[in-house]
Amino acid sequence: MTPPDLNPFIPDEHLRTLLTLAREEDLGPRQRQHDITSELVIPADAEATVAVVAREPGTLAGLATLDTLLHVFDADLQQTRHAQDASTVRAGDPVLTLSGNLRTLLAVERPLLNLLSHLSGIATETARLCGLIEETNARLCDTRKTIPGWRGLDKYAVVCGGGTSHRRGLYDAVLIKDNHIADVPDDRLTRLLRGWIDTARSAFPDLMFFEIEIDRLAQLPPVLEARPDIVLLDNMAPDTLREAVALRDRLAPDVRLEASGGITEQTLRSVAETGVDRISVGALTHTVRALDLGVDRSRG
Repeated sequence: MTPPDLNPFIPDEHLRTLLTLAREEDLGPRQRQHDITSELVIPADAEATVAVVAREPGTLAGLATLDTLLHVFDADLQQTRHAQDASTVRAGDPVLTLSGNLRTLLAVERPLLNLLSHLSGIATETARLCGLIEETNARLCDTRKTIPGWRGLDKYAVVCGGGTSHRRGLYDAVLIKDNHIADVPDDRLTRLLRGWIDTARSAFPDLMFFEIEIDRLAQLPPVLEARPDIVLLDNMAPDTLREAVALRDRLAPDVRLEASGGITEQTLRSVAETGVDRISVGALTHTVRALDLGVDRSRG
């Protein structure tokens, strides 16, 4: 799989800011940065070569940040990449080799591993869950359930794993949730939605999509009549989802349906087989386990 372009997910300035925070929390403010242990133990002119190695199988993400990371850490290191983002590795496979000043290598080791392990963990879990819904029409989507500051990188990792990026934030798409329309009766939904859709598409020509969440099947016909891009079906059982798909196919086949809410590994396949187009899973980013990567130093 060809890795996606990182820049649409996180601007260069945002990435530099994030990595500068990583540098300062390890080495201290720039005016008084120290790795005290290395300065005590390692000669200033010592050179070495280290390899980032996969300790377990997985799908990689995060290598696209490497050049910026090295720049932020003032790390003049030679690099050789043995894999790329979105590629799979086996236990023992080399991912990356770095050569240069040993103190510098040790300073970047932990931030680099934190970044690669976290993002590769997301990509690995995404790839695994995408494998569970192969041969269905459903696409696996992420959510906004991310750690502040990390959303762009997390969403990049989801795409590296074969998933689909949902809206980036509140600024690029409309998603009307149940709390937005809690007081709106079903018989007024169509008229109100048509007005909101027209206004949004006129005011925001770059809008990714217009989506509305419903939690009762009775809401679906009036919502479909307004022709949003996507309808989110919240916390519906597979049998109800099948009814929703049948209604959509009859009334508005161009509208996509997204299932969300309480979907687990055990229920994912049954949800995908109902015929929905998208399945959003918050666990892709909020409870994922890091991929086990390590750094091995060459001897001699």
